[in-house]
Amino acid sequence: MMKIAAGVEYIGSDFHGWQLQKSSIRTVQQVVEKALSNVANHPVRVFCSGRTDAGVHAIGQVIHFETSADRENRAWLFGGNVNLPHDVNFVWVKRVDDDFHARFSAHARRYHYKIHNTPVRSALIAKYTLWESRALDIEMMSKATEYLLGKHDFSAFRGSLCQAKSPVRTIEFIKLTKHGDEILLDIKANAFLHHMVRNIIGTLLKVGRGEKPVEWVKEVLCSKDRKCAGATAEPQGLYFVKAFYPNL
Repeated sequence: MMKIAAGVEYIGSDFHGWQLQKSSIRTVQQVVEKALSNVANHPVRVFCSGRTDAGVHAIGQVIHFETSADRENRAWLFGGNVNLPHDVNFVWVKRVDDDFHARFSAHARRYHYKIHNTPVRSALIAKYTLWESRALDIEMMSKATEYLLGKHDFSAFRGSLCQAKSPVRTIEFIKLTKHGDEILLDIKANAFLHHMVRNIIGTLLKVGRGEKPVEWVKEVLCSKDRKCAGATAEPQGLYFVKAFYPNL
C-alpha cells in the first residue's frame, strides 16, 4: 500500500461541510473520495488536515489516502480533477512516508476571514465574504486581537459541539488589514477549536462597531464562558488557508 497526500481547494457554498455523512447529503469528502476511487479503481477513504463546516471555503486543505493502485502523481492530479465537480479541485499530489497523517502530522494551521464593510451589499461576493453595513474601527479591533496572542484557554470561543479534549490553543499570529471595502483577518495557531475563528470574529465585530471597549476581549477570554463572547459569525467569510508540516 502507498500513502498519497494532496492539496485541495473548494468553494464551500453548496456543501454541507467537509465530513462524510450517513445520508447522501453532499459533502466535500464525499466527492473527493468518489473522484479518487474512480482513478484508483477501488474504494478510497481520505483524511483531512482540518474539517470545515457548511459554507466554509478552502485554499489549502490537505488530505492523505492509502492505495494499492500504482499511479503517477499526474494521474492522481488530472484524473482526480476530471472526476470532481466544478467547485472542488486538486492543486498538487505527492507520495508521502507511511507515518504521515494529514491531521496529526500538522503542527499549525492558518485561516483567513473576509469582511465586506460597506453600506450596500454586493450580490457578486455574497457567498465569499461576510457583509457588515456598519462602519468598523479596524484600529480598535486590531488592538483587541493582541489579547488573543499566545497560549490560552479559548473556552469562551469554543463551539458547543466541539469534541477537542482540551480548550487550550496557541495563536502564533493574528493580524487585521483593510484594502478598500474588505477587511481581512489572518490567523495562525497550532490548532483551532470548533467555530473558534468565527466566534473570534463575532467578538471583534462588537469592538469594531463601538459596542464594547477593547479591554472587553480580555474579559471574555478570561471568563472561559462562551456566553460572554459575541455571536458566531457566518461561515461564508472563512477560508482554510494552509496546514503546516515538518517535511511537506
